[in-house]
Amino acid sequence: MKTITAQLIVFISVLFCGSLCAQNVKVDVGPGEIAENEAFTITVVVENGQLKNLSGFPEIEGMIKRGTSSSTSTQFINGQVSSTQSLTQNYQAQRQGTFNLDPFSITVNGQGINVPGKTITVGPPKQRRRQVDPFATDPWEELFGNRRGTEEFIDVKADAFFALTTDKSEVYMGEGFNTSLAFYVSEQNRADLEFYDMSKQLTDILKSIRPSNCWEENFNVENIKREQVTIKNQRYQKYLIYQATFFPLNTEPVEFPSVGLKLIKYKMAKNPSFFGPSRQEDFKTFYTQAKTITVKELPKHPLKNEVAVGDYQLVEQISGEQLNTGESFSYNFKIQGKGNISAIGNLQLPETDKFDFYPPTIQKTVHRRNGGVSGSHAFGFYAIPNEPGVYDLGDYFNWTFFNPRSGEYQTLKSEITVQVSGESKKNETILANDLGSFYDIIDLQDNHLKNRNQYEYLKVFANIFILVMLVLTAVFIFRK
Repeated sequence: MKTITAQLIVFISVLFCGSLCAQNVKVDVGPGEIAENEAFTITVVVENGQLKNLSGFPEIEGMIKRGTSSSTSTQFINGQVSSTQSLTQNYQAQRQGTFNLDPFSITVNGQGINVPGKTITVGPPKQRRRQVDPFATDPWEELFGNRRGTEEFIDVKADAFFALTTDKSEVYMGEGFNTSLAFYVSEQNRADLEFYDMSKQLTDILKSIRPSNCWEENFNVENIKREQVTIKNQRYQKYLIYQATFFPLNTEPVEFPSVGLKLIKYKMAKNPSFFGPSRQEDFKTFYTQAKTITVKELPKHPLKNEVAVGDYQLVEQISGEQLNTGESFSYNFKIQGKGNISAIGNLQLPETDKFDFYPPTIQKTVHRRNGGVSGSHAFGFYAIPNEPGVYDLGDYFNWTFFNPRSGEYQTLKSEITVQVSGESKKNETILANDLGSFYDIIDLQDNHLKNRNQYEYLKVFANIFILVMLVLTAVFIFRK
């Protein structure tokens, strides 16, 4: 009986602990009254879980965003582990007065949270530290052994780095390579770090690193994304700041210069007291290493300067393979795969009187995910057959590209064969083209050949007649 009771207690304890350790997400909004020199904050807190993705923080009219800060804490209580991770958005008021935070929704780890609005009153600046007589005796300072204003702070080395990484060091012209800009913090780091003025810093950084000889597909990282990675058997927290795929437009090397990211780095008090500050704000700039991507020329080919570069496949559809002359059909030629979808040009069809092909409708889809760019470029054709027979559509619909994975040129070619029945419509097509009223009078004209020189003597006679008339006129005028 005691054994059963003990097992039941353990089972209930496990259930109770599981409920306590379940992930909990909440949003904390700052106080309704702050001083002009204080920041208003909105904090997202994830308990017993990781902050994997987060939609944007709201805008507050009259306030500007002043960077974000994050923190992580882990507790061990009675053998149970609980963790808390938070991300705080700071807002700075541009003046004193009253501001309204409208109700907003925010998505955290795929979970939508509705947050009520709030009225924020911003008053005069606060006096941060009371002026005291440096020579006055303070019994509390004597008790805790530290005089105010004389604290000594030490610089704690940061186990962190700023890096620009690419998934390839050498590519063909037109071949894409993924580029990431991220800040890495080791789990063994003891320095207190905070991001600082990220919007302005990121604008300046991107101006420096964006290569002018590349097409850019930006992944649009709107909020700093955090994930856990392992580098050389050491675990880091990776804060992704920027990600894009670049496609070189020529064979010039792609140069990424060294860029710096400025962070707030706190110095810690050497002998912290109960009443004195435990840290002192300072700044540190972390720099990336310069990087160069080598660009190779495409192999020789008649279409070398026209083809797209990527790894593509063909998906085709037709309304029917048994056709009749004079009756329309639809055909879809869809190119899909990984590469610069935006660089795919028009599909060129050969001239033919067997079919009437009309200009296609084009549908383009681009996906930026999983560290690359993929998508599709579809051509929707409408056509009418004019001649009966069996036709291989591959003679009309084909598209050549260069595949950097195999290092070869490849051609996507239709594999559909159509059977066309009925009478020839070729002559009807010719008659349908009205040449206009100018050609309608051809049948009314004489079709005998004539010698152009037979009228030359008439020209000579006319010139002599005109000359005689001029002479007679002159003599008449002279005698008068």
